[in-house]
Amino acid sequence: MTTGFTTTAQDLLIIAMDTEPGRSVEHGDFSLALAGAEVIDLIGSGAVTLDGDRLVPGDRPAAADALLDQAAESLVREQPYESVDDWLWRRGRGLSAAYLAALEADGLLSRPRRRGVTFRAGRVELADSPARRDAVDRWTSAEPVLAALAAAVRIQHDTAVTDSDADVPSTGDDAVDTVLAAVYGALTELEALRQRRAVEQAAFDNIWRGQ
Repeated sequence: MTTGFTTTAQDLLIIAMDTEPGRSVEHGDFSLALAGAEVIDLIGSGAVTLDGDRLVPGDRPAAADALLDQAAESLVREQPYESVDDWLWRRGRGLSAAYLAALEADGLLSRPRRRGVTFRAGRVELADSPARRDAVDRWTSAEPVLAALAAAVRIQHDTAVTDSDADVPSTGDDAVDTVLAAVYGALTELEALRQRRAVEQAAFDNIWRGQ
């Protein structure tokens, strides 16, 4: 069962499932955003600081969350250290699936049933829990970090206030804003990659149609 401790990454995934339950999760997008959320929590705990865009490990306090502890353990501890961007792509690989599995293991997800028969394996719902209520409270208060990360994966808070001259919302914390900028940049890069692959696939299909 869950300990009641929640992280920004966990809150982000809960809010995504809670506010848009019918939405198909883009695992690549969420994985990058979750990796960014981990860095922000590690900065907040003092486990890492930023030197420019480089992640400089500090003392590693034990985390109450297994995935966040794993993230701290995986920090590159040799100079020139790792850039935030490189971290997002490395740590983010498959991260959304890992967080979904952790939510279910902690009893925060349930599999809906009808007439005693379980739905297909991929269908899950959020269970009512203190963790869910905490995430919703954080969301409804428009907490800047959670709102900015949610906006990155196209979940916009109705009351979110952002700088109209900037693509990336500002939280007023330089280190956090550096991480957010990297997350937004990585998501833009991922979308460009998807579009390029779609164009290449369409061109390939057209060649075969012309045979």
